[in-house]
Amino acid sequence: MSTALALASVTAVLKDLLNNGLIDHNVSASVGDVTVSALPPDRIDALDSEKKSRLNLFMYQVTPNTGWRNVGLPYRDGNGERLSNPPLALDLHYLLTAYGAEEFHAEILLGHGMQLLHETPVLARASIRKSLAPPSPVTGGGTLPAGMEALFTSELAEQIEQIKILPQSLTTEEFSRMWSAFGAKYRPTAVYQASVVLIQSRQPTTTALPVRARNVHVLLFQQPVIERIMSQPSAGDPIATDQPILAGHNLILAGQQLRGDETQVSVGGITVTPPSSDIDDRQIAVAIPASLQAGVQGVQVIHRRLLGVPPVAHRGVESNLAAFILRPRIETINVSNTQGTGNAPRSATVELTVKPAIGATQRVILLLNESIPVSSPPSTTESAALAYSFNAPSRLDLPNPPATAPPPSEAITIPVVGVRAGSYLVRVQVDGAESPLGSDAAGRYNSPQLSIP
Repeated sequence: MSTALALASVTAVLKDLLNNGLIDHNVSASVGDVTVSALPPDRIDALDSEKKSRLNLFMYQVTPNTGWRNVGLPYRDGNGERLSNPPLALDLHYLLTAYGAEEFHAEILLGHGMQLLHETPVLARASIRKSLAPPSPVTGGGTLPAGMEALFTSELAEQIEQIKILPQSLTTEEFSRMWSAFGAKYRPTAVYQASVVLIQSRQPTTTALPVRARNVHVLLFQQPVIERIMSQPSAGDPIATDQPILAGHNLILAGQQLRGDETQVSVGGITVTPPSSDIDDRQIAVAIPASLQAGVQGVQVIHRRLLGVPPVAHRGVESNLAAFILRPRIETINVSNTQGTGNAPRSATVELTVKPAIGATQRVILLLNESIPVSSPPSTTESAALAYSFNAPSRLDLPNPPATAPPPSEAITIPVVGVRAGSYLVRVQVDGAESPLGSDAAGRYNSPQLSIP
């Protein structure tokens, strides 16, 4: 890659090319003394008093090269450390203008200049070194100016991409605007582009160690998809779609492409690895984690890819996130501290054992529905069945709340007041998830029940 002196070096090499070409073609025999320069057009107008024929090369524009623009990016890591020195890729745009001291001189000079650039479509590395090499001191002679000697250090000849000379064209309107901006008188002009100049910094960079071996692993993209969620009380029991999902059940996931190199299931944020015998492409059976709390939960199948030698599990693809409701189950019911007699409403304390364990921040509601035996035919004296609901007191809403939340508990105590004596079907809601009721052969709900005397 070149240094920042590359722009001046390209201009110097092209100027030397034109100068040597005019000498080789003995152009001075036709037009007399000829000067090859690299000056802005307005400065040449100031030298018009010399009345000399001149071929002028002027770099009027520099543009980014689109082909090299993104090479070496990104060049910094997340910590801002420099990873590489990306090249600054530029295209240089030139005006080749001929000035004639006499008529036809400008046309002769412009024709020779265009022929030279046409016959030199690429700047050879040897030509660049020769044009930029500092001359050796000779007796009685001097050296090039210090600025010209510095161009030799631009390393233009060593850059990866060779510099190509391409003719361009401009419209008369573009020429008019350009020469008006120069503040100079128009002269016969040809337009060229030199592409590409690569300028690169020499700042130190941080590089990773080289790769010792490459292991290419190609897989078809197969994303698992969960279509249905079912439950199974235990292994070997029937699987039903409308069966309530309870603690201790197996969760049955049905879908497509569920089996991977290493298959895991995230249940409510808890990662479980089912046995291989419980996994196939269409179905996965996974035990519900004992620590999962009642309520709406999400489930997702995770495929981990085995890569490397020896194989190591890496993150792969994940299925859609499906939702299910883990419903609480009432294990035991006890009624104590009953107060009230006769037809007066009762107050009591209901003690429940519920699975799964209830968290300290979960909202619990006790639902009671009076259970009245169905008579045939119905008695006209039967009263309407009553229904009650009671909120369980929060374990954090105490006169002296604990410093840390207590652990989940299966036991919960709920006071009830204003309840008519009788038998009641019992349900409990935990964060909106409701415990199921049992039924008899006729389809009537019959359990669980409590009796308030």
